[in-house]
Amino acid sequence: MTVDDKLIDKLAKLSSLEIDDSKKEGLKSELADIINFVENLNEIDVSDIEATFSTIEGGTPLREDESKQDLEMSEHILKHAPKSEEGYFIVPKIIE
Repeated sequence: MTVDDKLIDKLAKLSSLEIDDSKKEGLKSELADIINFVENLNEIDVSDIEATFSTIEGGTPLREDESKQDLEMSEHILKHAPKSEEGYFIVPKIIE
């Protein structure tokens, strides 16, 4: 895949970014390096390697979902909120 001005313009449009003309050459070079690296990964033979979904043997350890009530922490958080009342955040109304 070649990285040219057309591709840079398309990526800028898709990402809603404005890219200065002075930075396009550097960006083209960096993207070309990334693409070459990924293409090198495609050349690695992994046919005899079993797929893994986790690096932890036996899967991800789970914990019980237990609620805790830390009043001191709640008060600390609410104290730093722009507006709060009776232990709740006060936010602007967004639905009329």
